[in-house]
Amino acid sequence: MLVEAARKSLEDDKAENILVLDVTRRADYTDRLIIATGQVERQLQAMATHLDEALGKVGLHLRRDSIQASPDWVLIDAGDLVIHLFRPDARELYRLERMWGPESPVTTEQADAARE
Repeated sequence: MLVEAARKSLEDDKAENILVLDVTRRADYTDRLIIATGQVERQLQAMATHLDEALGKVGLHLRRDSIQASPDWVLIDAGDLVIHLFRPDARELYRLERMWGPESPVTTEQADAARE
């Protein structure tokens, strides 16, 4: 429900290149990552505000410190869902898709858990 509410909010705000990654076996701090691009800081801030509202409507009320922002990157920690909103240059610089995507390496512990 959270992922769909977030995706719809981002689509409504004209976010670009929305990517949802299942990182259940790759990260121990969350189950899903959403990465999206906005063109300017103002758009990123609006997307973050609208995401906060959309998640609230499905029952998740974010703590005040759950949203961290800079001019190029907004991070929203919603527990089992972490959302990264980037300006294009920052997204290219950090390349979270490569770090957390399906082709990213898994640890030995994660590989063992996947086999079980």
